Amino acid sequence: MTIKRSWTPIFIATVFLFGCAEKKEKVGLNYSTHIFYYNWYGTPVIDAEYRHWAHDVLPHWSDTSWDNMEGFHGANDIGANFYPKLGCYSCNDTATIRQHMAWIAEAGVGVITLSWWGRGSFEDKNVRLMLDEADKKDIKINFHIEPFRGRSARLTKLAIEYIDQRYGAHPAFHHMDGKGVFYIYDSYLIKSEDWMKVLPIKNVISIGLWVEESHGDSILAAGFDGAYTYFASDGFTYGSAKENWGKMSNWAEENNKLFVPCVGPGYIDTRIRPWNDANTKPREKGAYYDAMFSAAIESKAKIIGITSFNEWHEGTQIEPSIAFQFFDYKYSDFEEEGEQYYLSRTNYWTTRFQEKVAEH
Repeated sequence: MTIKRSWTPIFIATVFLFGCAEKKEKVGLNYSTHIFYYNWYGTPVIDAEYRHWAHDVLPHWSDTSWDNMEGFHGANDIGANFYPKLGCYSCNDTATIRQHMAWIAEAGVGVITLSWWGRGSFEDKNVRLMLDEADKKDIKINFHIEPFRGRSARLTKLAIEYIDQRYGAHPAFHHMDGKGVFYIYDSYLIKSEDWMKVLPIKNVISIGLWVEESHGDSILAAGFDGAYTYFASDGFTYGSAKENWGKMSNWAEENNKLFVPCVGPGYIDTRIRPWNDANTKPREKGAYYDAMFSAAIESKAKIIGITSFNEWHEGTQIEPSIAFQFFDYKYSDFEEEGEQYYLSRTNYWTTRFQEKVAEH
């Protein structure tokens, strides 16, 4: 969508002066790495509740006789196996977001993929803050369209158009080849026939989630521009198994689609899903992350996703974590590797990825 604007001399002068006062910090960022970021956290002081830090214990999807277990209360008792260095924070707090952007830049990541849960949602209301702070570090932001209430193919298209109209002119809004980039989580839950009615979307790159082996055919039929794997637990799905990434990348090349393998430093969600320890992937002092990143680079993918910066519930975060104990519960931490180890390790791999792409 083209929006015409008239630029008055006063406005131009204001922009120039503001640009001088808010000079962006240029750092070495890799814009072919996209990191999933969750802007759903809140605190009582800013948001009237420990949003997401206070989390329910979740039943297994096949359990019909679940007796509700007491969840977590926030503060020192959070729904996560790790504890953040910043403590419980709000994604509406400017200082917090500024620190997050500094850490993401330190990791060498050029693009944030922002969780978005619908027009007017908590996660929609802090997008402007995210964009403004990202721009100061020259970081770009695209969007992860989550399964918001009543989501359908048609409503997803309307949501994407709303995001583009509301935020698309911001300098931190991520474009590839002049198009906005949108990841669609759980896209396979909507029939390909329904997606076909709305895809492709003008000036948009839409990326569907590849879970089962057959989803490659579904993504083609639906009209998506590419596929991503999201999950950080190697082997949890066909798509998240790194042994399949070479084949999936070849599929993308043959069909003129993007393939985005997603890597993570580990996975553990037994604090909120006590029945899910089979999918736990220990960090192995960074070896797990190294193996996933190496496989993603070797697949010859043009973009690599990182799951995640701060998905604390599933223990995939590279955001700094500290050793912490609350009564008899001892949170996991990064041990002797240190609080910021995964930022530096991410920087190593984003640099290696950039070098590998340059070789080709």
